[in-house]
Amino acid sequence: MKIVFLDRNTLSPQTVLRPPKFTHQLETYEQSSPQEVKERIADADIVVVNKVKLTRDAIASAKKLKLVAVAATGFDNVDVGACHEHGVSVSNIRNYAVNTVPEHTFALIFSLRRSICAYQEAVRSGRWQDSGQFCFFDFPIKDLAGSTLGVIGDGVLGQAVAQMGRALGMRVIFAGYKGSSNQGVLYTPFEETLRSADILTLHCPLTKETHNMIGSTEFAMMKRKPLLINTARGGLVDESAVGPALDAGHIGGAAFDVVSVEPPPKNHPFMSLVSRPNFILTPHVAWASDEAIQGLADQLIENIEAFVRGEPRNLVGV
Repeated sequence: MKIVFLDRNTLSPQTVLRPPKFTHQLETYEQSSPQEVKERIADADIVVVNKVKLTRDAIASAKKLKLVAVAATGFDNVDVGACHEHGVSVSNIRNYAVNTVPEHTFALIFSLRRSICAYQEAVRSGRWQDSGQFCFFDFPIKDLAGSTLGVIGDGVLGQAVAQMGRALGMRVIFAGYKGSSNQGVLYTPFEETLRSADILTLHCPLTKETHNMIGSTEFAMMKRKPLLINTARGGLVDESAVGPALDAGHIGGAAFDVVSVEPPPKNHPFMSLVSRPNFILTPHVAWASDEAIQGLADQLIENIEAFVRGEPRNLVGV
């Protein structure tokens, strides 16, 4: 059975990829361009992919293909419909980032709420010496205790972030679906969440319904000038509207770990914001603790082994 891994470089070098417990041939590529995919998977039984796009054309040409094992939770890079039309199963990774993403989320929250990056840069530039005293107050510092955390997305990661927020003495509210007001008492209507939160953090999938769910109209609703944190998916926020929202004071700061195009081109709106003291951009690493990536790799192999022995799991789109 031939296994082809199209983008091994998307997992860290120290991650151990255990050999599957069945007779196989493993063909590993560090990266694969769109032009190379079709040829590389032509005779594969199983394709392992993280971010490389698997198109309808490539899937149709891989006559032996039985399984696409996605080395991530998100699978929007795979044409799942085409896979099912050709009898190809698709599996993904689940619940591996329950610690790393919430921790990164709060690292960003703390950094902005206490102006950590801004003060570090000020010290680097000599501002402390220039101040002539034991401290200086150039940037805002606010406690988290007593503030309101608005969570958009109530899955495993959203719930874990909420738990951390409560432990820090925050009031936590979960946003209802945008455009819906009858989801019950456990949810706060979307627009009310925007108006009442001191910090908004996104933990929902990217779908047609959530694409650009926050834009200029939504920013204008944010009466408390909240921090906006996105460690979920690029495209949930209208990225061209973030700079104007900062300029207008609709939000007090923003931190993104994800962008709609990765890596972002030099002319991306975010690249003109990275020198601001109230904006942080990290390179899609919220998921990337050593422990989380190793757990992902172990689950990836377990998914493949389960499929081969006739007990498929973590299948998507079925």
